[in-house]
Amino acid sequence: MTALRYLNAKLAQQIDEELMSAARAFSLDQLMELAGLACAQALATAYTREKHPRVLVCCGPGNQGGDGLVAARHLGMFGYKPTIWYPKPGSKDIYKRLQQQCTNMKIPTLDNTPDNQSLRTALASSDVILDAIFGFSFQPPVRAPFDAALPLIAQSGLPIVSVDIPSGWNVERGNVDGVGLNPDVLVSLTAPKEGVREFAGRHFLGGRFVPKSLEEKFALNLPEYPGFAQIVELPRVNESSDAQKL
Repeated sequence: MTALRYLNAKLAQQIDEELMSAARAFSLDQLMELAGLACAQALATAYTREKHPRVLVCCGPGNQGGDGLVAARHLGMFGYKPTIWYPKPGSKDIYKRLQQQCTNMKIPTLDNTPDNQSLRTALASSDVILDAIFGFSFQPPVRAPFDAALPLIAQSGLPIVSVDIPSGWNVERGNVDGVGLNPDVLVSLTAPKEGVREFAGRHFLGGRFVPKSLEEKFALNLPEYPGFAQIVELPRVNESSDAQKL
């Protein structure tokens, strides 16, 4: 079987742009909706609402944060109790609408407080974290207010589910600066990124929106999604290595 392709930042950006081109005809709203649904489904697969009902959804100001807002809404629909930490809201209309949709679902958004006190309080009363802070376009250093928040999230002891690339990681070289989160679960979108080749936790792929023609053009070699699921679980790193030895 041909190996799944891992993407560098340039290629990931190129695929996103092509998906939203006139030829492929996807809108940003559509892609965020499908990505956010996949993230919510992955979290629900890894952490049941019976044992992990309280989800802290941490959102950045870009498209990654938009995916997180969509996921929060779906998690609320799934019966979880999400809370949103969104200290630097995106300024575009799409982010305002996504946040309003969450407000309409009575999903609370934390107030910004000095010394991240609201975040500290939320971490103490949550069961699992959805990390939707930084995406594949992240460039160091980590700036305020996230520079102080990432260590708090990392030190919380809570399980973390990261969207596409763990926040603080270099998209091609991984957690080379040592400032990124170390999630237990990763949900790669469209195709996994180069920096997560050695990710050892549970790894899901979400992106059941890539047209076959686009998959073939970029030789993505995507796995088959089961049934009507929006995600497919990828083999763990050690499992892949063992398979290659056989």
